[in-house]
Amino acid sequence: MTADLAFNWSRSRRLRHSWAVCLAALGALLAITPARAQRAELISRTELRVCADPNNLPFSNEAREGFENKIAEIVGADLGLPISYVWFPQVTGFVRNTLRARECDLIMGTVSGDGVVDSTNPYYHTGYMLVTRAADGIAARSVGDPALASKKFGVIAATPPTDLLLRHNLMNQVRAYSLRVDTRISNPPRAMLQDLVDGVIDVALVWGPPAGFAISREHLPLTATFIEPEPNAPRLDYRIAMGVRANEPEWRRRINQAIGKRRADIAAVLSDYGVPMLDEPGQAVP
Repeated sequence: MTADLAFNWSRSRRLRHSWAVCLAALGALLAITPARAQRAELISRTELRVCADPNNLPFSNEAREGFENKIAEIVGADLGLPISYVWFPQVTGFVRNTLRARECDLIMGTVSGDGVVDSTNPYYHTGYMLVTRAADGIAARSVGDPALASKKFGVIAATPPTDLLLRHNLMNQVRAYSLRVDTRISNPPRAMLQDLVDGVIDVALVWGPPAGFAISREHLPLTATFIEPEPNAPRLDYRIAMGVRANEPEWRRRINQAIGKRRADIAAVLSDYGVPMLDEPGQAVP
């Protein structure tokens, strides 16, 4: 056997061995992949385990008084499952320590398609609102309205309305409220709305559900309207869905079915809590 022939024979043998190893590894992978996929969905379905904030009305609290608590009960009833909760404040690490840690199986409120979790079909559509004292009779719908030129604004730092204040050169008239807080000890939207009532600020730019709840349930003497969007500005409206893990398509399908079947009941809860709603084109629902 010449040196060249010996080299080629040896190389061919090594290649055959490599192919055999690859095929064996592929066979093993194919064998375990269905098992892993199946195992991902084989978690207890004897209860609906909900991830939620323990002190974040109007959304949820440990007494189960929030509208997300009520909607979870509707979904659980449709699935024939009792509700249990894993309580964790909605701060950095919420998803990691709850849903992804498999401590629970459903987040009630998440922005549809945000990429942090797999989202179900949306179950409501709302946005940021311009809130003023009812007694002031302000009819403004946009941040740039001349009627607001001398007013003091409240805004949650780093939320979309902040961009509007910047573009209208109003930041020197702003009182900012913290975005990232421990909700067990602080509720910035509620604090901002109370400051509005007390005259500390004149206009609150706030997410719809806390504004609607404060007016309809807590009877604060305020009026609210959706902020008019502006060209090339961050979006102000969002569709809200429920969050599930990415590797559980069957679970997601079941939740979607429950949302679809009980949509009227869900809408009734949202209405009862004063959640301001937008229709599909983005117009305010009366």
